[in-house]
Amino acid sequence: MKAIDTSRLAVQAIRRYPMRTSMLLTAVAIGVAAVVLLTSIGEGARRYVTGEFAALGTHLLVVLPGKAETTGGGGGAGMMIGETARDLTLEDAMAIERIQRVAQVAPIVIGSGTASWRQREREITVLGTTTEMLEIQHLSMRSGSFLPEIDMDVASPICVLGDNVASEFFGATAPLGQWLRIGDTRCRIIGVMDQAGTAGPFEVDELVIMPVASAQQLFNAPGVFRILVEAVNQESMAAARREIIRIVAARHQGEEDITVVTQDAVLDTFESIFDMITMGLAGIAAISLIVAGVLIMNVMLVAVSQRTKEIGLLRALGAKQRQIISLFLTEAVMLSFAGALLGLLIGELGSRLLGVAFPVLEFVAPLWAMAAAVLTAVISGLLFSILPARRAARLDPVLALAGR
Repeated sequence: MKAIDTSRLAVQAIRRYPMRTSMLLTAVAIGVAAVVLLTSIGEGARRYVTGEFAALGTHLLVVLPGKAETTGGGGGAGMMIGETARDLTLEDAMAIERIQRVAQVAPIVIGSGTASWRQREREITVLGTTTEMLEIQHLSMRSGSFLPEIDMDVASPICVLGDNVASEFFGATAPLGQWLRIGDTRCRIIGVMDQAGTAGPFEVDELVIMPVASAQQLFNAPGVFRILVEAVNQESMAAARREIIRIVAARHQGEEDITVVTQDAVLDTFESIFDMITMGLAGIAAISLIVAGVLIMNVMLVAVSQRTKEIGLLRALGAKQRQIISLFLTEAVMLSFAGALLGLLIGELGSRLLGVAFPVLEFVAPLWAMAAAVLTAVISGLLFSILPARRAARLDPVLALAGR
């Protein structure tokens, strides 16, 4: 029996039993579709996060107080910021600003307080920074202007509102020129931000932004939370980082007690985390393909009893045991491959529907996940059909022809 004969007989068997065929196709398709859908969700989340970080620019450095220390042991050790006896200060930010390879610097002070206007009152987050924050974070104004270009250590009773804060307090009233009370101080509103969502760790729409020195006075904070630094270009990143560490260490009595994190380092960390999540989701979904394989084995065992006379006839005509095994394995591979293709179509359709429901995310299953799903489906079908195939091959021709 030639290979083409084996294939023809396998196709005939698939057509002859439509119920069995549809069951196997459905089982394999569900498993493959699950892999495609779950990995597309993981990939969509990864692309969204990396896109948000990339939008902040490719040459951003973040200066944090505290020296990065390694925790745990071995190559898989994690990183944490150790305690430091010295805060970052505005003077540190001014010194960093003088570095030749640095384009812009924006120190940040953050805190929360109660804001009120007339009878309206709510808890808000206050961000103290400088005018450079607008360009560094790629923000835009809806009305008015952002913080003016004044020295970092100069306080001024002015503020800029996030979109949600302005809407909740003022509604249809024009906020520009109004006075907002925050705690025991008042600030005049000079601008309202465009709707921006999240920028870095901040929900811009929920912020009240004021000069960094004013925020320090409001919260009685001598230090700053962190310092955002934009290098002149991508090539200057490494040199700028070294200069920042050297200059701040010199100001802190020779002690290197800060951590400078690059945008690329943060992005790489998120990339690796989401890659692991996507692979984990693919592994979970692949379990359904193993279940489909067990179903293939059980259905094929039933098929052996249904096709006993057919097998006996083939054996009587001279078909060898290996040819009978090949016949069943070919049938299983065909069913698995067809089910896998159907699953890819269903998974792709599901990904498109998710994209319509959540347009902010791009749901695209990675090619490796789709290839792995098809390969796993075919291998699973092949492995789990070996037992039924061997049982069929061992049937006695005479007894098989008698239907026993």
